[in-house]
Amino acid sequence: MRMNTHNLITRAQRNLRTVAVAAACLIASFGGNAMAESTPSPTTPNSLKTAIFAGGCFWCMQSEFAHRPGVISTTVGYSGGSVPNPTYEQVGTGKTGHREALMLTYNPAEVSYDDLLKIFWSNVDPLDATGQFCDQGPQYKSAVFYSAEAEKQAAEASKQKLAEKLGQPVMTDILPATPFYAAEAEHQNYSEKNPFKYKLYRGGCGRDGRLNELQKKMKTP
Repeated sequence: MRMNTHNLITRAQRNLRTVAVAAACLIASFGGNAMAESTPSPTTPNSLKTAIFAGGCFWCMQSEFAHRPGVISTTVGYSGGSVPNPTYEQVGTGKTGHREALMLTYNPAEVSYDDLLKIFWSNVDPLDATGQFCDQGPQYKSAVFYSAEAEKQAAEASKQKLAEKLGQPVMTDILPATPFYAAEAEHQNYSEKNPFKYKLYRGGCGRDGRLNELQKKMKTP
């Protein structure tokens, strides 16, 4: 496994996300209740399906999936924990068991679950067992949450294939889905509502640099 990046970033970089969140919360406070209604799962037509992925910062995961063909909607939130209706601050302590996650609704006639897995794997560091990029802690660990046996099998198969490409064990968890709770309003579609702050955070976190390293490693014979 690679060296933990948490010890390599500067204090200023570690604080970028905290500052961005505080700014967003301040803006949201003037727009009414900032807390989005939490719910385990949205109601969708029978032809649509949902998937839940955890890949560290949920702002970044949402920006990667939101405009993909076949993806109908995306919601950032919290999954995998035992505390009902957790807040961002509670999850941030790393003590609730939740991970920052993304729930998406998609049309399987336009995009398959396997295709979604490919997008997921290309946007996480599967070798990091303690978090993702500059965000470290159990709340940032990567995971695929499955709700059916077919999803579990697909996730496990893709995980094994990725491990073979990288030549190292993949640390991402494959877990049964648990209740998903939507995050507060200021976190939804953050990259679109706050493009400058989002770019500043993402660049400071070293996410894209690490993803490029992993892509090169997979292409190396």
